[in-house]
Amino acid sequence: MSGDFPKLGENALTVLEKRYLLKGRSGDIIESPEEMFWRIARNVASVDNRYNDRDAETEAKEFHRMMRSLEFLPNSPTIMNAGTGMQQLAACFVIPIGDSIVQIFDAVKFSAMIHQTGGGTGFSFSRLRPAGDIVASTGGTASGPISFMKVFDVATDAVKQGGRRRGANMGVLRVDHPDIQEFIRAKADLKTLSNFNISVGATDDFMHRAVEGRQLTLVNPRTSRPYRTVHAGSLLDEICSLAWNTGDPGLIFLDEVNRKNPTPGLGEIESTNPCGEVPLLPYEACNLGSINLDRMLVQRRGQFELDYERVKDTVDAGIRFLDNVIDAGNYPLNPIDLIVKGNRKIGLGVMGFADVLVKLGLRYGSDASEVLAERLIRTIREQADETSRAIGEQRGDFPNIDSSVFRSPRRNATVLSIAPTGTISMIAGCSSGIEPFFALYYDKHVLDGDTLPEMNQFFFDTVERKGFSKERMVKLMADQRTIQDVSAIPHEVRDIFVTAHD
Repeated sequence: MSGDFPKLGENALTVLEKRYLLKGRSGDIIESPEEMFWRIARNVASVDNRYNDRDAETEAKEFHRMMRSLEFLPNSPTIMNAGTGMQQLAACFVIPIGDSIVQIFDAVKFSAMIHQTGGGTGFSFSRLRPAGDIVASTGGTASGPISFMKVFDVATDAVKQGGRRRGANMGVLRVDHPDIQEFIRAKADLKTLSNFNISVGATDDFMHRAVEGRQLTLVNPRTSRPYRTVHAGSLLDEICSLAWNTGDPGLIFLDEVNRKNPTPGLGEIESTNPCGEVPLLPYEACNLGSINLDRMLVQRRGQFELDYERVKDTVDAGIRFLDNVIDAGNYPLNPIDLIVKGNRKIGLGVMGFADVLVKLGLRYGSDASEVLAERLIRTIREQADETSRAIGEQRGDFPNIDSSVFRSPRRNATVLSIAPTGTISMIAGCSSGIEPFFALYYDKHVLDGDTLPEMNQFFFDTVERKGFSKERMVKLMADQRTIQDVSAIPHEVRDIFVTAHD
């Protein structure tokens, strides 16, 4: 193994053994991390043989190197399933739900099939008639979207994503649905819908009415007729209050999403994946991968700098990797296969941003950090677009390009998406996504009840150089989510090592 490859940390090895390394029939691990990276690299690079425009073995070596060096990692289903009989590699799916028992329970079945492969699902429940509405076929009354969301939640519990990953869903309800108040309160007890994130589908009209203190008309989706009115400002206040107290609901700005819909000729977007970073059409799926920005740093004259050429090279390889994943993957439903290969959406993101900031001596959220972020994402976007154009010239545009806002050449309807990187950032040993540090020393609850100690090694190295022992610092930081009140730590250190709680 090359001496350039970083050592995998203890938490990384624990996560790999629990979730990702292949197991035999007896449950014993049958591959090493090195074999896992080669399994993924060779499987994804083998797509090159279909096009005969790149050498598959050379590309497999490049894919292996960038994963094993922790410069890039794909989403969890790709790590789990590439090169196996499962071969379902996408992370994000949106399944439509119609207003009938058959359509609702078809969606339950489809989501269970997806969860079994390690994917997450998003749904819009906005087409379902409200609770108490008439059901003509039985003469009874409807139970409403929330009751059916609970059915999806129980089904998710039962599947457990193949035993290796907790099931994840996004539930969206339009703000003008008659059951919107019940929806926004659905998770207030912190127990109900534990496998769901929920988000209100907000409209421009709702936001204007909230600002102006006007009424909002709720509309029965079955009849398209007005149902009743609510005060828009009061509704927004309650949404914000619940989001502050519990984390749910979120807001998805549907009009803005559809203004940026890259394929408007194929219909409107109504929902997203479980964490909200990928808006998708009905039956659409997306595969994700992230660049570890911490590995894009170089030291010159004792100072850290971002190597933008390395960033561009990694983006180029990451886009090629993710585009190959589309062809390498198997999809659980024919409509998914059709639209995924028609639009070829991919989502390259980043992780380790907070690590980069502290090593550059920049406070998260400062003006200087925003300047860096802007330059960085512009570099990533321009390179991603360039690579997608180049692949489009070689292998052809995405088939639905005539229904899109693009003109050829273009291989992918989308190229970027910044995901939370929950577990792959643990493998990479870096901060997650673009988020600030949660804390600098804490126990992280993962893997169905297991806890893993999370320690920001760069912080401990920094304070050690200031004369603090690791043991003393751990004692000072016991149960601390922030170090801003720990006066023993020098101000210049506290100013840089800010957390989400700051």
